[in-house]
Amino acid sequence: MKSLSCGITGNAQRSTLKIQRPKFGQLDRGGIEMYASSMRRLFVLCIVVAGAILTRGESPSYLVFVSNEHSGDVTVIDGATDEVVATFRVGKRPRGIHAAPDGKRIFVTLSGSPRMAPGIDENRAPADKTADGLGVIDSAAHKLTDRWHVGSDPEQFAISKDGKFAFIANEDDASASVIDLGSGQSRGKVKVSEEPEGVGVNPANGEVYVTCEEKGEVFAIDPDAQRVIAKIETGGRPRSVAFQPDGSRAYAACENGGYIAVIDAQSHKLLSKIQLPMGSLPMGTAISKDGNELYVSTGRGNAVAVIDTQKNQVRRSPLLPARGEGEGEESVIAMIPVGNRAWGIALDPSGSKLYTANGASNDVSVVDLKSRKELRRIKVGDGPWGIAIVSKE
Repeated sequence: MKSLSCGITGNAQRSTLKIQRPKFGQLDRGGIEMYASSMRRLFVLCIVVAGAILTRGESPSYLVFVSNEHSGDVTVIDGATDEVVATFRVGKRPRGIHAAPDGKRIFVTLSGSPRMAPGIDENRAPADKTADGLGVIDSAAHKLTDRWHVGSDPEQFAISKDGKFAFIANEDDASASVIDLGSGQSRGKVKVSEEPEGVGVNPANGEVYVTCEEKGEVFAIDPDAQRVIAKIETGGRPRSVAFQPDGSRAYAACENGGYIAVIDAQSHKLLSKIQLPMGSLPMGTAISKDGNELYVSTGRGNAVAVIDTQKNQVRRSPLLPARGEGEGEESVIAMIPVGNRAWGIALDPSGSKLYTANGASNDVSVVDLKSRKELRRIKVGDGPWGIAIVSKE
């Protein structure tokens, strides 16, 4: 009995198929057919093994960093296995989290202001302002290496188009700080209106958008001049903002209104409002690589809405009737159930999976965007808030 094997070097996989090689003089018709059949099986096996290995090799390797607001730490998930590989302390109330363009550093906002319910005057509660800052994380070592001073109660931020600066929303201060990511030094502050939260950068022209909750406004900022160039009234308590890849439109998630405000990013004019189904409280936003789909976490709606940006519409779920002042609710692509109180969301490098930080269930949902299904939930820290994803070299 002769064993023939199939394998590819560089991988710890080899499949073995036992084939009986006929002896000389015994090559009758039956033996020849059996030998030929075995060789065909070996050939098919080799093709299957090679395909599996090549497919796995083409899959991007990445890490998922999750900020846990209540436990004051960051959880690291291996994107290949969706398993937790590290958890480390960073400081008080880590929320907004993003990676530097080269992926070597992760930045996370930290706040010493107490957690308060909406509408409650935070000035009435003691705050540890020494805890406010922008934490700097070594993404390879999985540890906090520095903390830079910023404004009061920093919440979300975005990195400038050139990757050199961070624009940070200071919720207590009605301002956006500008921080040099090379030195950690402040480069200025831009006044906006009360309760600034979401920050986004137009990938085309670098303009910075800041959403301000209290008055329902979005401010467009010239990053070089560090001045406001437009104010867009969206209403509905805007929480986050995302842009089309070509920079033509911006989408602001308006929590109280239950809709997405669509903004013409060239004229800075409000174009429309896309109403989400009843029970949706739009929070985090992310957009597909081709710009055809917008993904929106819905907070206590416990789902991710998928919006067709070409139609600017969503399809009504029979279980979640539409409500509010927006339009376009008759054509939702999908409402994908996830964990409790989904907030921050991010796409994997391939754009095929979406991760959601579920603040009330203390886990992260992994969503397959092709099947529109939640694949699994990963337990993380207490009060997961934001997500940043970094490709591994």
